[in-house]
Amino acid sequence: MSAVIIHEGSSPVILAFPHGGTDVPASIWQNLSENGRRLADTDWHIYQLYNGLLETATTVQATFHRYVVDANRDPSGVSLYPGQNTTGLCPSTDFDGLQIWNDGYELDETEIEQRRLNFHEPYHAALTKQIQRVKKQHGIAVLYDCHSIRSKISYLFEGVLPDFNIGTYDGKSCADAFQKSVADDCAASVGYTDVLNGRFKGGWTTRHYAKPEDNIHAIQMELALSAYASENEPWSYEAERADKLRPELKRLLINLEELAFEYSK
Repeated sequence: MSAVIIHEGSSPVILAFPHGGTDVPASIWQNLSENGRRLADTDWHIYQLYNGLLETATTVQATFHRYVVDANRDPSGVSLYPGQNTTGLCPSTDFDGLQIWNDGYELDETEIEQRRLNFHEPYHAALTKQIQRVKKQHGIAVLYDCHSIRSKISYLFEGVLPDFNIGTYDGKSCADAFQKSVADDCAASVGYTDVLNGRFKGGWTTRHYAKPEDNIHAIQMELALSAYASENEPWSYEAERADKLRPELKRLLINLEELAFEYSK
């Protein structure tokens, strides 16, 4: 099993997919509880949703599931959201706070490090390489980190999430123009709700790679799963809803690309 799938494009925009993978090695699968084997916290159908919207974009996809190791967490294990409920590098619970491993099974430091080396590191090595390649080609790289999550998860947040949850690490991960472009496009999407730097301000990927001063800009988009898919098993892709959402995302990405080309002149 390859940890990552890469498509090299000609655009200054890179689409990253750290949480859409569902692969779990047999040696790890056998230790997942019945609840863990639901893989409930997958960013379901996220690549399918974005596929073809910006054909020139580079894409980097993690194939492994986030229960193996979370590609959007600090490899040191430091929490992204101190004081708030969240999941770690190798989570022990799901987004509802429920156990995902069999009784008696505990991840030790050796196992965590092995997973980091086998999965987390190759994914980020690939992402780093693509950012460097795109930056060298265009003088700029715009990393757009693609995510989705159930709109109601009381363990993580109160109430119902907006459809578009834009994360720029409180404006630190990209130039103001890129934040404004994405925020304006989301606000202009009729029938959808949006928030900038709400519950989700951007994960480790956004914070780690962003160097606006060096023309490397990063934005995380956390979509409410309800905007395009079922939020209950079997987590089906809802084509009618997705077909309504895809043109809004396409417009957003095209505008992001055009802005990147302007910045590269």
